[in-house]
Amino acid sequence: MKVKELRPESKVDVIDLTIRQKGAVRDFSSRGGSTGKVCDAKAVDDEGSEVSVSLWNEEIERVQANDRIRITNGWVREWRGNMQVSAGRYGKLEVLH
Repeated sequence: MKVKELRPESKVDVIDLTIRQKGAVRDFSSRGGSTGKVCDAKAVDDEGSEVSVSLWNEEIERVQANDRIRITNGWVREWRGNMQVSAGRYGKLEVLH
């Protein structure tokens, strides 16, 4: 998939992105009571289209600026007018070498 094909509230089959920069890490609490850390990163696809990537917990440590990542079985949502992708709970985020 490419960034231009993403639609809010849809699934991401497979998308490859390059992380440009990582934002500040924040603590979160879910409605179910679990807590953890989340970090928003800016990423681009190979066409140069930018999208925000939500990194959760251990993903934050694994992913660094300039890494190529692949998200499989993730999700897309729109937040404050920007598209965000994430592997979420059931998807997979891998760092490509």
